Amino acid sequence: MIPRLSDATWSGPGYDRAQVRGGVVHLGLGAFHRAHQTPVFDSLISSGDARWGVTAVATRSVGLAKTLAAQDGLYSLSVRDRDTASIAVIGAIRAVLLAAGEPEAAIAALAHEDAHLVTLTVTEKGYLDHGPAGPAGLIARGMERRRTSGLAPLTVMSCDNRAGNGHAARAAVLAAGAQARIGDAGLAWIAESAAFPSSMVDRITPTPTPAMIDDNSGRLGLRDEAALWTEPFWQWVVEDRFAGARPDLARAGVKVVADVAPWEAAKLRLLNAAHSALAYLGLLKGFGFIHEAMGDAELAPLVGRLWDEAATTLDTRSIDVGAYCAALRGRFDNPALPHALAQIAADGSQKLPPRILAGMAERARCDLSSPALATAVAAWAHALATLDEIADPMIHRLRLIARARGPAEPVVRKLLEAIDAATPPRLAAEIGLALDRLRLGHY
Repeated sequence: MIPRLSDATWSGPGYDRAQVRGGVVHLGLGAFHRAHQTPVFDSLISSGDARWGVTAVATRSVGLAKTLAAQDGLYSLSVRDRDTASIAVIGAIRAVLLAAGEPEAAIAALAHEDAHLVTLTVTEKGYLDHGPAGPAGLIARGMERRRTSGLAPLTVMSCDNRAGNGHAARAAVLAAGAQARIGDAGLAWIAESAAFPSSMVDRITPTPTPAMIDDNSGRLGLRDEAALWTEPFWQWVVEDRFAGARPDLARAGVKVVADVAPWEAAKLRLLNAAHSALAYLGLLKGFGFIHEAMGDAELAPLVGRLWDEAATTLDTRSIDVGAYCAALRGRFDNPALPHALAQIAADGSQKLPPRILAGMAERARCDLSSPALATAVAAWAHALATLDEIADPMIHRLRLIARARGPAEPVVRKLLEAIDAATPPRLAAEIGLALDRLRLGHY
């Protein structure tokens, strides 16, 4: 048996980990954060700025937190592209905490004088949790402790796939602060002094499998139970809004801009919308992975039509849509990165409104129909009705609606009402027609 990856067995990152400070507190420990943000901070530390070590707070992944703690926060990241693979050990995570079991430790990390930046990958539904151990509650309580201790406010940076994620983070923290009975002075300090920049993050990262763990471990010569695979492409676009000390993100390749909205909209309506469409349609066809669905003779052209429709809602002055979609096609086709459709299909009630329904509503206001986008939403409805592997925080209610007998349009209307999707009435009819076709096996 090969030794376990740890400080004792690994030769090191080229910097003294003992000197790394906790400048970043990350909430939502998971694969995406470790494949995207943590390597950026690792790069900054390697370049000589030891302020930006990461205190990683697990909001749900108890098992992963324990695994990383046993490895001193170390893990390997393998970048996979068809016939090539590279591997690196990431050393930026200096401490791992559990939000539910160690809320005081998480609050103390947020309130520490070394902390300057909070990053969030808590998924769309994470912003609905305003409880004391939820991500917004921890931030609010940490901010209040900073205020009463005379420390500077924090920069809170959402890295989740939702439009205006900075605004969403600010609203969630203030709501959680009110629920925690933080006084008016504390809430005003958060609202006026803290910064909540929006950001757009992009890197396809599948849920790790035993085969990935075995492969990385074999390449390292050390057992790594927290191993990850990801793609070569990555992008991080950040709004230039900070409350205090800030990392030199541009030095690590991050784009710092005045307005994230054009990149945010392109990611949601091109990459994420196509991902959701391929996930539901691919599962309905019996596929397991995104590259399999993208190789289907019916689904690949449908994705192209979806991109054509979505492109009319984007600011093409900032985004080269043709180049963006060409790159997406190659990324989706990458067989070296098995990205499970069931992972992408999860939480559709939270994902579809910003990814697809918002673009459909915008097109409807211009009197444009959206048959490809409608097919993606119809595929979600049909998957709820016919497949058992769809995961969603509203699954029982949605499945009851989706499995009702009768015409498609009333089913669609009830599903949209259930997820609070404020859409023009014509969209339910358009999606209903697409659902009728899917029920007959027409894609």
